[in-house]
Amino acid sequence: MSRLPFELLLALRYLRPKRTFVSVITLISVLGVTLGVAVLIIVISVMSGFDQQLRDKILGFNTHLKVMPRDETMKNYAAVARIVSSNRNVRAVAPYVFGPVLMKTEPPDGQSKVGAPFVRGINPKIETNMSVLPSSIVEGKFDVSDRGLLVGTEFAHNMSLQVGDRVEIGGPSVLEKWKESTEKKGATAPVLPEYDVRGIFDVGYFEYNLSVVVISLPEAQELYDLKNDVHGLMVMLHDPYQAPAVEEQLAAALGPHYQIRTWMQENSNLLNALVVEKNVMFYLLFFIMIVAALCILSALITFVVQKTREIGMLKALGATDWQVSLVFLSQAALVGAIGDLAGYWLGMLALAYRNEFLHFMNRMTGFELFPASIYGFTELPALIVRRDLLLICGSAWIICLLGGVIPAWRAGRLKPVEALRYE
Repeated sequence: MSRLPFELLLALRYLRPKRTFVSVITLISVLGVTLGVAVLIIVISVMSGFDQQLRDKILGFNTHLKVMPRDETMKNYAAVARIVSSNRNVRAVAPYVFGPVLMKTEPPDGQSKVGAPFVRGINPKIETNMSVLPSSIVEGKFDVSDRGLLVGTEFAHNMSLQVGDRVEIGGPSVLEKWKESTEKKGATAPVLPEYDVRGIFDVGYFEYNLSVVVISLPEAQELYDLKNDVHGLMVMLHDPYQAPAVEEQLAAALGPHYQIRTWMQENSNLLNALVVEKNVMFYLLFFIMIVAALCILSALITFVVQKTREIGMLKALGATDWQVSLVFLSQAALVGAIGDLAGYWLGMLALAYRNEFLHFMNRMTGFELFPASIYGFTELPALIVRRDLLLICGSAWIICLLGGVIPAWRAGRLKPVEALRYE
């Protein structure tokens, strides 16, 4: 004899495939739950991967905190750096100059090109502790000494630059000198300083590769006519997610004359947009499982009508209302469990071969379905979070169980006399 409760045994027996309309609806319900769970797992995992990779790329080239003066440039930055370094959460501190410049290429033949990138002045001796830039050179070498220049891959492509090319760069100080030369009689126009392209970098993030060029800190100070001043300090932490707490500590230590911005604040629009999109996609795709639950509701209502005589016999033999209801609730739970399990494995399989499928679709359609120029990534990212899997599979099963509540309640309320009246 089986040790399973008779309610579950009956539910399993009723789920056996038969050539009836109810079996077709049950199969559609299982497929609906399977597709709903699989699609939700795929979409939420891909969007979680987007979020993680975006944060990694931002933190790879960007700083965790920036300390800036409120009204002017930072004059005695060494003293401020000592205060910042005294915080136990701080890993490294470096001065920086960052701002827009004008650049003109000097090709050996052909027409020159003009661009307006952001220049970043760095100290090459400590840059290894500040970013992934030294290890991200794909052509040439990491060298910004003696008017050396590093450019991103996308910027180099747009400006037709190669290692060894020369460019002219003009900062705000040059524009001021030009203005003075036009106002004074006999004054000579300033000459733009020339730089050699020593390396081309790829930090893995399209926006940085497109719009940022790197020179040494003293030369960036010269472009902005800062003398010994800087725009601020870059601060790297042992744990980047401690940035809000460290921001409060440094604000108390430095006083009101300095403002501190975290990497989360500087990229808040992008990061918040990803969170909103992830939540919206979850709610929209969850309606697939609600449709599957309605199919379960429809199948069980029809099934209760078909099994009216059997329900009456069970009641006549002593089955309680709860036991009869549990038979149909078990059916809904089994359909949900089968759909959950099938959807989980289908989702895992699709995630494992997501990039192969993406490349196949690119070849079949003839255009790029996942352009790096828009999304900033060359491969489809994915991050499988156990909490998300539990939420998806658990909520899908509960929705399926709720789909069987009304038919089960209706079956449990049937009176034996009414069920057997016309038998």
